[in-house]
Amino acid sequence: MENLTIYNISENIAYCEAIGLSQVFKAYSSINEDILEGGIGFNPNSGYVYIALENGISICSLFGGQVEYLVTSFEDGVETFFDNYEEAEKFLETLNA
Repeated sequence: MENLTIYNISENIAYCEAIGLSQVFKAYSSINEDILEGGIGFNPNSGYVYIALENGISICSLFGGQVEYLVTSFEDGVETFFDNYEEAEKFLETLNA
């Protein structure tokens, strides 16, 4: 079993980052997908904490806010956010078709 690494989190995790991580892990607990290697962390440029899944969907939270599901088009880099995982899956299917 591999160790879990959370990227770009300092030793003193901020309150919003901690709340956001707890929310994305809670959301992840109901999804049966593998986590992308190196796919858990904090993006200091955007403020999002995330879990990136191998299927191409990321579970995100901005400053401890509501969980969102992100699909990024690998062709043009456009990021699309969804309120639920099912919508993100459907969108990802259309991108991959």
